[in-house]
Amino acid sequence: MRVVIAEDSVLLREGLTRLLTEAGHEVAAAEGDAGPWFASVYQHRFGAAQRRLRALAAEGTLGRPLLAVCHTTWFRDQAYFDVPWRGQWDTEGGGPTMGHGIHQMDMLLDVLGDWAEVRAVACRQARRTQTEDLSLAHVTFASGAVASVINSVLSPREESSLRFDFEHATVEVTHLYGYSDVNWRFTPAGRHDALVAAWQSPAAVIPSGHQAQLAHVLSCLAAGTRPPVTPAESRRTLSLVAAIYASAFTGQPVTPADLGPGSAFYDRMDGGKAPW
Repeated sequence: MRVVIAEDSVLLREGLTRLLTEAGHEVAAAEGDAGPWFASVYQHRFGAAQRRLRALAAEGTLGRPLLAVCHTTWFRDQAYFDVPWRGQWDTEGGGPTMGHGIHQMDMLLDVLGDWAEVRAVACRQARRTQTEDLSLAHVTFASGAVASVINSVLSPREESSLRFDFEHATVEVTHLYGYSDVNWRFTPAGRHDALVAAWQSPAAVIPSGHQAQLAHVLSCLAAGTRPPVTPAESRRTLSLVAAIYASAFTGQPVTPADLGPGSAFYDRMDGGKAPW
């Protein structure tokens, strides 16, 4: 059995959104029931609290998802972008939407599933760079839930935050580059106090991080099963990133069908040109 593990940024070398293009289909086609397998590194999926939230949401225990907030508000000064390869479409694939906020957005999709439509703006507010330094998006999911997504490198008080409002509870996490159980807050709606017991876990606290994901990969390999995160899941996350750029640069709402072969954003996150 063989497994190839790749950081999401590696998939975008030379400006190719590889999992959105034919190369992505070739990767998926090369997989077999017994391997080889491909896995992307999205380490924030694997903290205990995120996995617990995903399970409760999938079971319907929390009720229907209604609203989410996904903000990656970080700070990078001009000197950070003065490094020649930073802030370039051809070497980084994008700005904070691609290189900074992608893990928070992956956590969002890990819980809420397929996205259906994106309306977004992106701009260069303060940094001298090819790419954006800020993006904002309104995302509608197949479930009907809606989310506010912000990706920024202009925010002196840095924070990574996610909030999920379900019918029966609000679940929130606030951290910076990684979380543990102490970074999460669970608030049940009236008459749903019993859900607190479902949220609290007797298991050992496992923080997010590469070690947590690699433990799952090794466990899967030992069992002869496919490891996380699959090409299809990686493609879904990268397609949301592409949709934010596509909507921001065209001024139009974007659906998954708009990002197939023939779309300017199928091969490059900037669609071949940025509007500034």
